[in-house]
Amino acid sequence: METFGHTDNLQGATLTATNLRGARFVRADLSGAVMRGVDLAGADIDAPWLAEDGSTLLVNGVDVVPLVEAELNRRFPGRAERRATDPDGLRHAWARLEEAWQQALERARRLPDRAVEVQVDGEWSFAQTLRHLVMATDTWLRKAILEIGQPYHPLGQPNVEFETDGYDLSVFATEPPRYQEVLDARQDRQNMVRDFLAAVTPEDLDAERRNPWARDHSVTVRSCLHTILNEEWDHLRYALRDLDAVERGARGTHTEPDA
Repeated sequence: METFGHTDNLQGATLTATNLRGARFVRADLSGAVMRGVDLAGADIDAPWLAEDGSTLLVNGVDVVPLVEAELNRRFPGRAERRATDPDGLRHAWARLEEAWQQALERARRLPDRAVEVQVDGEWSFAQTLRHLVMATDTWLRKAILEIGQPYHPLGQPNVEFETDGYDLSVFATEPPRYQEVLDARQDRQNMVRDFLAAVTPEDLDAERRNPWARDHSVTVRSCLHTILNEEWDHLRYALRDLDAVERGARGTHTEPDA
């Protein structure tokens, strides 16, 4: 099967009567793509940033972005609060998020041993997702907002295929940790966000910081917190999607944590 990587450029290409059945597009730029007379039965599209930049997605002439956003907010109570702008609103938004994640943790706890290490369709396991959120909190709270020189917990899970700048990969663990260690690190970072929000003021939220991925650009503390909330809700959605698959007995691969 033909494989295209980041060095292949199909921008502006025209694909006519092409069989893309079962094709997989990962971190591909399909913005502005035009599809006419296509069979999309069973297609699965995940575009987490679609609603954030005001883009549209037309299906048969209908912009489905508002419909998708409304349905996600219905499925995930509290998600709609992730763009809160004042301290009280952000504190409440974080509390709702923590409640949702606690339910997910309890659901994962009821699964068979090692289910939290199952990777569905090559995606991160439940444990790896928690580790990535540790890294995301370190990036946007400890590095961006608090401006800590070495902000990263060694158990954080970076996305080395996507984010190659902004951190030293040598600080991260090279072997999968025990799940309890992951839970402890995750709880520690959640506590940090909660403690920061408990004392934050409107003036603090307006303060500017350097974007951790684009150091020449500034962002507000408020926008950093919005990024944390977006990361949390998106990865909760991914985690629950994959827990559904695990519970259905989906075949996956396992990562082997230390004993």
